[in-house]
Amino acid sequence: MSKDIRIRKGLDIKLVGEAEKITADATKSNVYAIKPDDFHGIVPKVIAKQGTEVKAGDPLFHSKSNENMLFPSSVSGEIVEIIRGAKRKILAFKILADKEQQYADFAVKDVKAMSGEEIKTHLLASGCWPFIKQRPYDVIANPDVSPKAIFISAYVTAPLAADFDYVLAGKEQELQTAVTALNKLTEGDVHVSVGKKGNSPFTGLDNITVHSVSGPHPAGNVGVQIAKIDPINKGEVVWVVTPQDLVIIGELLLTGKFNAERVVALAGSSIKNPKYFRTKIGAEVSSVIYDSGVKDNNIRVISGGVLTGDNVKPDGNLGYYHNAITVIPEGDDYELFGWNKPIFNKISPSRALTFSWLFPNKKYDLNTNTNGEHRAFVVTGNYEEVFPLDIYPLQLLKACAVNDLDAMEQLGMYEVAPEDFALTEFVCVSKQPHQKIIREGLDLMLKEIG
Repeated sequence: MSKDIRIRKGLDIKLVGEAEKITADATKSNVYAIKPDDFHGIVPKVIAKQGTEVKAGDPLFHSKSNENMLFPSSVSGEIVEIIRGAKRKILAFKILADKEQQYADFAVKDVKAMSGEEIKTHLLASGCWPFIKQRPYDVIANPDVSPKAIFISAYVTAPLAADFDYVLAGKEQELQTAVTALNKLTEGDVHVSVGKKGNSPFTGLDNITVHSVSGPHPAGNVGVQIAKIDPINKGEVVWVVTPQDLVIIGELLLTGKFNAERVVALAGSSIKNPKYFRTKIGAEVSSVIYDSGVKDNNIRVISGGVLTGDNVKPDGNLGYYHNAITVIPEGDDYELFGWNKPIFNKISPSRALTFSWLFPNKKYDLNTNTNGEHRAFVVTGNYEEVFPLDIYPLQLLKACAVNDLDAMEQLGMYEVAPEDFALTEFVCVSKQPHQKIIREGLDLMLKEIG
């Protein structure tokens, strides 16, 4: 049964540079990169060695712990380099793309005639399984464990994020095929959350339970929606898939091709003409950002959103799960007595010498400056004002910092992912790396408890 979800705690961060709803084809990259670090917790074992010719969809490596879990190339071409770091850790597979793309043939499938086990085997063999993540722990789903439900968030509240209602327009057939397949992988429901006032293509689909969501960020986070619809208890597992990944899964089942196409939002105050670009997973970021023009040289290029993305620099590559590229000014300057004067050009949940609360619709041009250095946790109550989960955020962060597994369990660690703490990190006067602390806590729980 569907339900309306109204989130009251949170903070909308309105920034200059939102992508205009125009889609262009990005310049084709010469080299694409697939980074094993994008798949948290996976230890890669090489399948395609340097110099190998691959087609789009051919596996580059598999998981050391499960050789059936394959990770494919997003394009066809030659593997020109396997970059390694300390202790020969694999950092990236670099593929020199062919001018004419060739695709591995995984055969057209009739989803309605397939069993759940057949769908699972097909997704593993085709390299689409990494698109399915699980909670708890926010890692790639274990195919041997059946989830109690599957969640898809098609409602975006993060600053400068891609608008799924716009990006998914015309993709109803692929979405329907994908959700029909996912519905056979769980005994529970496939829950899809859409904006209350939006025009989502999900609203007319079958085999799903649609929920209307409204409220400030992080209302669009799938973790918040899980907590409101069907919370996770100890021993339970839910799966999570993002809408653009659903399109790739649906197209694979309909055509037999692994088409790693992404429509990404190029946004940020440092971009002259922010808009949407059609590209592929692993593309060079420079192939997108310089088509629209950059306002200055001192910039930070982020693969993903401003709160949760990765700093990739202009010569980096689009992350495997990212739907946006954000470019904002680098904050390497400091204000004299900035802590002791009225502030009009920054957003803040506090009313102490700040006035953003007077202008709720104003858009801000912010840079990466944290306006302070790392220090001990200060108890201010700011976290609770922007954290909508029924969890004590400060106490959970401290439990993670000291590796107290019992306290982490009791305080609700099974329900959270690093992105759920992006907003508390933004408002933190102590400048603590909340997402990093939560990620390390989840890794410890996965290792010790499993």
